[in-house]
Amino acid sequence: MRSLWYPLLLILSLAGCDRQRIAELEEGVASEADVRARFGEPEKIWEAGDMASLPLPAALLGTLAQPGARTFEYNRQPAGQVNYMISIGADGRMSAPRKVLTPQNFERLVPGMLMEPVRKMLGKPMKITPYSLKQETHYDWRYLGDPNTSRIFTAVLDADLRVIRTGSVDDIKAESGGGNR
Repeated sequence: MRSLWYPLLLILSLAGCDRQRIAELEEGVASEADVRARFGEPEKIWEAGDMASLPLPAALLGTLAQPGARTFEYNRQPAGQVNYMISIGADGRMSAPRKVLTPQNFERLVPGMLMEPVRKMLGKPMKITPYSLKQETHYDWRYLGDPNTSRIFTAVLDADLRVIRTGSVDDIKAESGGGNR
């Protein structure tokens, strides 16, 4: 019985810990050291120039692409349902903590988009599955949909690593207590 409940409890405890960590960090006040103390070493650090061409709202893009700014990627995949991007301004202060696995971000992915901007927007996927005969690769992210249902977002890329199509489905294994997909 423990094997069925353990993944769910782990996900819930990670989500609770992350909410607490974010609540402890005040935007414009918390330093890079504060972020690292609460979240640890980032999965990836993106420089301002890396973020400048993303299809994001102008106000957010202005913060992310500000000279000297960096964005820390905190990945909660494959067991979690969020990925965080926490921006550190040129002044060393946290300027934009955000969850990135959202329907709004998924809608920004369009056919022809390269994988690199997709990664910068969504973070590291939970799973990458190549289909060599189809010359496609599926990149999957687990996220929390409405109303609090575990879902999987998939970006299908061609051999040139360009988005062909995207879509979301219910995370059947999570719904049945079966863990990772």
